[in-house]
This record gives sequence, structure tokens and C-alpha cells, in this order.
Amino acid sequence: MRTLSYDRTAAVEYAQNWAYLRNPRYFAFDGFGGDCTNFASQCVYAGSRVMNFTPEYGWYYLSPDERSASWSGVEYFYSFIVSNGGEGPYGADVPIGSAEPGDIVQLGGENGRFYHSLVITHISGAPSYDSIRVSAHDNDVNLKRLSLYSFAAARFIHIAGVRSA
Repeated sequence: MRTLSYDRTAAVEYAQNWAYLRNPRYFAFDGFGGDCTNFASQCVYAGSRVMNFTPEYGWYYLSPDERSASWSGVEYFYSFIVSNGGEGPYGADVPIGSAEPGDIVQLGGENGRFYHSLVITHISGAPSYDSIRVSAHDNDVNLKRLSLYSFAAARFIHIAGVRSA
């Protein structure tokens, strides 16, 4: 298996191009629990170009009925990325200071449940809630300051690389 670099520029460009639109190649889950993680997966795929077709535990999208739970589910996406030892993107939960454009931020409530995925599209200066700008679906945004969100917890998912057969 080969290890490839994650193309952060491609992920960010995709996020900014599609922040207010829906790519017709993908089903929009807006009325079905939200489109935020579907959008985040599309961005990560733009930067990785490799899916993982492992049944049940992979990360892939072929159609609305042929996709992994990790493609569109907040917790499933997190679990896949931080534990993936096979094909596709992999990464780690990191402190805010290690976040980079092209990484994912997930927001959570006081109950410990994470409910929203956003793509980091710009950081001015050292990473902080004020300097990080994000793009996301659901309440569509592009380059919104992370500090403008209301949340009890945030986790930063750094995409470290990509594995390909």
C-alpha cells in the first residue's frame, strides 16, 4: 500500500466552490438529518481521491443507497478517519493549534454528542476560534469565523495522509 499526501488546496477549493451549492454527483441530505458531513466527506475526497470500500466500516459514496455510514454521519466519519489503517484518508484528533486548512472541525453539545461537521478553509495567524474560517452545509456558509458558532465542545480532525493500494 502506498502513502500519499493529502491535497489540502484541492479540499479547500472544493469547499469554497460548493459551499452554497450542491454537487449533482452527490445526493443532498438536507432534509434527511443534514448535509454537513456529506459535504465534509466530499471535500476530504477532493483532497484524497481515494475511498475505502470496506463493507460496514469503510468510507465511500456511490449513490444515496450505496454509501458508508461514515460518509454522512458525524460520529461515523470521526471513527473512520481516526482509526483507518486501510485505504483512504486517515488522521487524528488534534488540539486546535495543530489544525490546518482542509481539516475538519466537529461541534458538540454539553451532552458530549457531536452534531456538526465543518471544513477549515482558512486560518489567519495562529489557529484559534477567531482565526479559523470554515465552510459548511446545512446553514450554508463560506469562510465563516468559527467563533461565531454556539457550541459546548469542538474537536479538530487533522487529515494526516491517504493510503492507496
